[in-house]
Parts: sequence; C-alpha cells; structure tokens
Amino acid sequence: RIGRTLETSCASLFLNMTMVRERLRAIPMLLLGLCLGVCLERNFVALWSPRGDFTGSQSRPSSPTRHARCRLGQTARSATLVGNEAPLYHGNSKFKAIVDEDIESMSLREFANGGYTVLFFYPLDFTFVCPTEIIAFSDRFEEFKSRNTQVLGVSVDSEFSHLAWIQMSRDEGGLGGLEYPLISDFHRELAKSYGILSPDGVAYRALFIIDKEGVVQHATVNNMAFGRNVDEVLRVLDAIQYVQENPDEVCPAGWQPGDKTMRPDFDGKREYFQDE
Repeated sequence: RIGRTLETSCASLFLNMTMVRERLRAIPMLLLGLCLGVCLERNFVALWSPRGDFTGSQSRPSSPTRHARCRLGQTARSATLVGNEAPLYHGNSKFKAIVDEDIESMSLREFANGGYTVLFFYPLDFTFVCPTEIIAFSDRFEEFKSRNTQVLGVSVDSEFSHLAWIQMSRDEGGLGGLEYPLISDFHRELAKSYGILSPDGVAYRALFIIDKEGVVQHATVNNMAFGRNVDEVLRVLDAIQYVQENPDEVCPAGWQPGDKTMRPDFDGKREYFQDE
C-alpha cells in the first residue's frame, strides 16, 4: 500500500511539473503577442491620427478640437508671461546656438548682453515660411541693433542643422548667412517654458519682446501657415522703449515715433482727442 501511494504521489508530481513547464514555455509567446499588439495599436493610431503640417500648408486636415484645446492652453500660458520675468532668462540654463557660424553656448541673459531681446520661435529649419521671417529679421538687424536690441531665433532643430542651413545659399533654399544667433531648443526646454510647443512637437510662430530687466513686455503667437511683420515688431519695440523712458505717458493705437502720446488720465485723454 505504501508503495502504491508513493507511486501515485510521484506520478502526480511529475504531471504537475510537466504542466508548469508547459505554462512557462507559453509565457514568452504571450509576451511576444502583447508586444506585437501594442506596436500594431501605436502604428494604427499614428497612421490614422490627424496631423497638421507645420511647414506652412496642410496636406491632411488637422483635428480642430485637438488643436483648439492646445492653442487655448498655449495662448493662455504665453499671455500670462507679459509683465513677468522671462522664463530661463536669469537662471543658469545655457543653450547652444550658431553665432557668426560658430557653435557657442550661452544663457538668454548673456545673449541679450544688457539690452532688449526679441526672442522669436519658428517651427523647423529647411521649411518654407520660416526662412522668409528669419531672413527678414536678418536683413534689418541693424535697425534692432541701433535700438540696443538683440534678435534671437529659436527652433527645435539641432545646432548642426542650424549651421548647415545658414551656410547654404539662399537660391538653394538656405539662409545665406545670418546677422544674429539661432538657438537650438533640441530638448524643447524653451518652447515648453514659454508655453508655445505644438502637439506636433515643434514651436508655434511665437515672438516675445523682453526688456533690459528680463521682463516680458510683449507676446504674440501665430499658427504655422502665416508669418510675422518686422515693421510691427519694430513699432512695438519703439513703443515699449518710449513708455519705459517716459513713464507718465502711454502710446495710443498705431503709435509711431514722433506721433503724439497721451497722459493716462481723463484730462490727458480729452486733450488727445481734442487735437485729433
């Protein structure tokens, strides 16, 4: 009887070990199946999810709800920067940039060198609307320099992409040299901090004017397909500098240097409109 019991126990143990071994063999196949399922799901989503084309046109329609939500959040973030310290301006964060066709690493404050800063973001190198803006700022850089202002362009491209684009001639699609630095925001640190990173992982066409104290005085954000106006940037810069030098005056709509200003009280407003 004891022998029969041992025989039954051994047979049961052998059977259980066999079942365990078979189940263990099935685990890698199960894991492989799960991995394949996740990959297929991601590829399906990537293939069928609507994407906007950040190069200046749209080959496929963007999702209005998705981009509207993002634009609302990003615009709110950008607007709250006005009147506050510019993100990553006074800290120790340094960014690689192309300066006179050399790679340098400096903070935003070091780039500003004690003056005002026009910090403008654009989506990507080697695209279409972007070079028209970058070249427009470069061609008029002396006008910014005469106003004690540094211009800084920023995109999520690497510094090597910036350099290659700058060294390429304009008739070949390049920038043909540049009068101001192009910063590489490869890790999206600046775009995220300024609240202008799009769902596609590139920056919207945002522009910030930062004064000598590192405070944001002006912010605008454009969608991808249309560029900015250098004349308007210069006009706003002139107005900012004027009211900072003349704190008892304000600049009315469309103000240009030499135009009449206004005292910010009821008598000043009456005088302004009486002379119109």
